[in-house]
Amino acid sequence: MSYIMKTLTKTVLTGVLLLCANVILAQDGTMYPIDNPEEPNAIPLETGGVAGQPSQETWFRQWGDPMARNISTATLTPFFPEPGKANGTAVIVAPGGGFRWLSMGNEGWEVAKALTEQGITAFVLKYRLHPTPESLEDFSNSMNRTFDEAAKGTQDREAPRRPRRNLSDQLEDAEAAYAMIVERAEEWGVDTDRIGMIGFSAGAGLTMHCTLNSVTMDLAFIGPVYGGMGEVEVPKNAPPMFNVIASDDFLFNGQFGVIRSWYEAGIPVEFHLYQNGGHGFGLGNPDRTSNGWFEAFMHWLDVNDFLEGDDK
Repeated sequence: MSYIMKTLTKTVLTGVLLLCANVILAQDGTMYPIDNPEEPNAIPLETGGVAGQPSQETWFRQWGDPMARNISTATLTPFFPEPGKANGTAVIVAPGGGFRWLSMGNEGWEVAKALTEQGITAFVLKYRLHPTPESLEDFSNSMNRTFDEAAKGTQDREAPRRPRRNLSDQLEDAEAAYAMIVERAEEWGVDTDRIGMIGFSAGAGLTMHCTLNSVTMDLAFIGPVYGGMGEVEVPKNAPPMFNVIASDDFLFNGQFGVIRSWYEAGIPVEFHLYQNGGHGFGLGNPDRTSNGWFEAFMHWLDVNDFLEGDDK
C-alpha cells in the first residue's frame, strides 16, 4: 500500500473513531464539562444575584444536551419567527433541572425554535438557581443520590418527596421577563393578551408557582410539562392549562390532583397522560407515545384562539 493510501486510510479511520466517540458521548449519561457558550441575544433581567453563591456559572453536557448550573444572573433570550410568519402569540419557556441546573438545549432552545416555526415568538428564561458544589464530580454525585431516592420512591409506589424551596428569586425573574415582554411588545410584535408560559419539570413547577402566586403576571395560558401533580388552590383568575406527563414518570405515581383542582375551579384544562416517555423527554424521544404532545399543544392553542387575534 502506498504512503498516500496509508495516510488516507488512517485519516478515514480516525474520523470514524471520532464520530463513534461523539455518538457514545451523546448517549452517555455522564456529565462532561463544556465551555460556557456565547449567548449574544440573551438580555439580562437585572434581578440581582444569588445569596450564598460562591461559584461561577458553569456548563456541562449530559445525554448530548448542554446544561447550565450555578446561575446567578437571570436572562431572557428571544426567538423570533421568520419575517411575515409571526402571529402575535408569545410564550415564556422555562427549562427544568430541579432548580439546580437548567436543561438549556432539550427544554429551552429546541422548544423555542419549534414554537417559532409555528409563528409564535418564544422567550427562553434562564432563571437563577440554588447553589451547587463547584466541582462537577461532587455535583454529579449529589444528583445521583437525588435520583436514587426518587427511583426508590417510585418502586415503593409512593410519591417522591420534593423539598419545599424558596422560589422568590425565580418568581422575580419570571415577573421581570413578563414585564420586559409587555414593555417591548410593540417592538417584538407581541399581543399582550396572548402571552403564555410553558415549563418542564422544575420549569413546570415555576410556571405553576407564577400562576398561583404572582400579582403582576397576567398569563393567557400555561403548559406544565411533566411537573408536579399534587392538588393546588386555584386562583379565580387562573388561565386555561394544558398539562402533559407520562405514566412512567416518577412524578406521576397515579396522581391527578392538579387536574382535579383546575376542573373543580371551572377553568378550562386539557390533560395528556402518555403511556411512556419517562421524565425529561423535551420535544420527544424515539419510540415513545409522549412524542405527540407538541402537536397536541399547537392544536389546543389553535382551537382556543390563542394563535390568532380578534379578527380570526
